[in-house]
Amino acid sequence: MSKSRSRARVTSDDVRRIALALPETVEKIAWSMPTFRVSGKMFVTVPDDETSIAVRCPKVERDELVLAEPDKFWVAAHEAGSAWVRVRLAALDTEELTDILSDSWRQAAPPRLLEGHPGLGLPAPE
Repeated sequence: MSKSRSRARVTSDDVRRIALALPETVEKIAWSMPTFRVSGKMFVTVPDDETSIAVRCPKVERDELVLAEPDKFWVAAHEAGSAWVRVRLAALDTEELTDILSDSWRQAAPPRLLEGHPGLGLPAPE
């Protein structure tokens, strides 16, 4: 018997539930798709087919992610010049999805929210 752990399929419903649980997040339809924003700044979109998401990601980190895990991460042609990366939902579990959404939220959230939610904000000084 295999000891490998089965991965529950992550869906756009999981994206919505986790994103809306982040402080001051709102959902807004833009370009005919759900987008999630904090303080007016978008931090995740769910494209039409709902098999992937787009999240904020610094270009240097994005390029490293795509090279390291091309089956999970890629850059859409129209986002090549921006700091966004696409993520295949089928390649994630709920814990990793939560980490990815939280990281994207931190990049969009204003300092007052980062300070008010240190568990989600920047690492505490040593």
